[in-house]
Amino acid sequence: MFTKILIANRGEIACRVAATAHRLGVKTVAVYSEADANAKHVAVCDESVLIGPAPAKESYLRADKLIEVALATGAQAIHPGYGFLSENEDFAEACAQAGLVFIGPPASAIRAMGSKSAAKALMEKAGVPLVPGYHGDTQDPDFLQEQADKIGYPVLLKASAGGGGKGMRIVEKSADFKAALESCKREAINSFGDDKVLVEKYLTRPRHIEIQVFADGKGDCVYLFERDCSVQRRHQKVLEEAPAPGMTEERRRAMGEAAVAAAKAVGYVGAGTVEFIANQDGSFYFMEMNTRLQVEHPVTEMITGLDLVEWQLRVAAGEALPKKQAELKIHGHALEARIYAENPEKGFLPSIGTLRHLHTPAAVTFELGMGSVSGDPAAIRIDSGVREGDAISPFYDPMVAKLIVWGNDRDEALAHMSQALSEYQVVGLATNVAFLKRLVESKPFSQADLDTGLIERNHDALFPPAPATQLPVLALAAASLLVSEQNTGAAANDPWAGTSGWRMNGTLERVLDFADDAGKYPVAVGYRGTGWTVAQGAVSAGMTLVERDGKHLVVKLDGAAVRGTVVRDGEMFHVFTGGAHFPLHYNDPLAHAGETEAEGGRLTAPMPGKIVAVLVEKGKTVEKGAPLLIMEAMKMEHTIAAPANGTVEDLLYAVGDQVAEGAQLLAFKAA
Repeated sequence: MFTKILIANRGEIACRVAATAHRLGVKTVAVYSEADANAKHVAVCDESVLIGPAPAKESYLRADKLIEVALATGAQAIHPGYGFLSENEDFAEACAQAGLVFIGPPASAIRAMGSKSAAKALMEKAGVPLVPGYHGDTQDPDFLQEQADKIGYPVLLKASAGGGGKGMRIVEKSADFKAALESCKREAINSFGDDKVLVEKYLTRPRHIEIQVFADGKGDCVYLFERDCSVQRRHQKVLEEAPAPGMTEERRRAMGEAAVAAAKAVGYVGAGTVEFIANQDGSFYFMEMNTRLQVEHPVTEMITGLDLVEWQLRVAAGEALPKKQAELKIHGHALEARIYAENPEKGFLPSIGTLRHLHTPAAVTFELGMGSVSGDPAAIRIDSGVREGDAISPFYDPMVAKLIVWGNDRDEALAHMSQALSEYQVVGLATNVAFLKRLVESKPFSQADLDTGLIERNHDALFPPAPATQLPVLALAAASLLVSEQNTGAAANDPWAGTSGWRMNGTLERVLDFADDAGKYPVAVGYRGTGWTVAQGAVSAGMTLVERDGKHLVVKLDGAAVRGTVVRDGEMFHVFTGGAHFPLHYNDPLAHAGETEAEGGRLTAPMPGKIVAVLVEKGKTVEKGAPLLIMEAMKMEHTIAAPANGTVEDLLYAVGDQVAEGAQLLAFKAA
């Protein structure tokens, strides 16, 4: 076994690799960019070295610098994690040439599977079933459109060197092909430096099922069962689970053996995932092979009790696989939810900011590497690379954490996931936690009616109109504000500085103005001795404070206890109660005295990014929803659309311009 490794990554996966290395007594070297100087992965490793500025191409993608640091620190091997250089054959070769072990497959296997079109040709020879499509080298737009017309719509355009949902477009009809191809190629060249695409038949209501394979350098290869990753948005996975609901032993064996055949066809060594698209009738087709550890590997670990990172280290060190195929068993059911800093209600637009408040459900110890599971039906695991006070920046993936739960069966796992999401609290940026909870509790998902279009097909149910906030929630926000205004110490005995609301000839009455996306809530507060009365609309109640412990409050409304956590972030009051999050804006009249109404007619950048396409001209009249320009942020394209019927009065940025969050992009006059 190695004595020291360098982890050529950051965030959650760097922390994950470091945890196993620490358990095995292997020293770790962290690398970090200037933006990550105080990051969690730097703190959990034994050593750390600065490798460059914040942009990944100047730091985490600097293969030469990573190898230089590994050699200088005495590391014997490099673990690439996932993303960045994990599937870069040139990096794997450079490691070998430098005398370092690349903890992953040989460069030849990465190269063979790195091109989706070449990989499909190899799989065809190996007898692995393929989706009908064109995987050749000819990239002439007219030729590709002809191929799409022959295949039959809908078709899927996919970047040949792609991954992570980038460089993919579904084309419903021939007339839309050229525009989709142009956008797909543009995103592919920006993300992967290669704009080659392939065209495949797009299956309706398909499931995305992948097989975890593991091979050693002695010729043995096993499959560690399947994961269902069908629930996706924008071709990126949202929820993953193992085993796949409805999977029969016969089908599992067939898919597992096909995956092993795929791995052996390229001389694979280490951890890999063979991804299949599966029809509802049980037929399945090879999509691609990810030549690395997957983001969703924890669900496989949870149902097998095995530590896949430990397996990676042992195999890379020249050891044989720890288990044979016949020794591998499935225990229970596991689910993983990817908690992202993003806004589902705004097209899953990434969010950036500081984690001002972070409270997670209590993790239950789940031993890995023992070859068996604990049997604890409430096992909860949180893999994260951030802590409260850390920032989610525009430079890297906006993942906050992976929340993984285990149960004796799927229903039990679902119940644990719902409860765990209820307890997950984040303030400082938008997250998908509430959306994930709705998704987990939705009828299609709970009944395992799965396919890759589940979210889109159930959009209305998963994105219901925001309901009006009720008095118990408003009362918690009001109580937090009122308690924070109370004087303590010497001021508490000063009658001129009193904040009890006492008046010589009556009691103080005031109005607290709260609002959210559903409406405005003027809350009338009356001071009544040791408590208050609160009223919103026609509903009123007497309120007393029962308990306060930091951000946690218990109040009684007409005798009924209401519990919650209230976090104030500037003018926002974030109320967590009943397993839900209620962000409320507080209009402080003193803070806004003298301000005028904000200027209208502005369309601003929702986050930092670059303008990649301007779709309108100055003076053009457009209809509501018409695309105006396209921004690229975090390697994904985001379309800025007209908020109403109107006229574009001025264009303030051109293609290629970098824009800051909140920057006015164009002047727009509504009709």
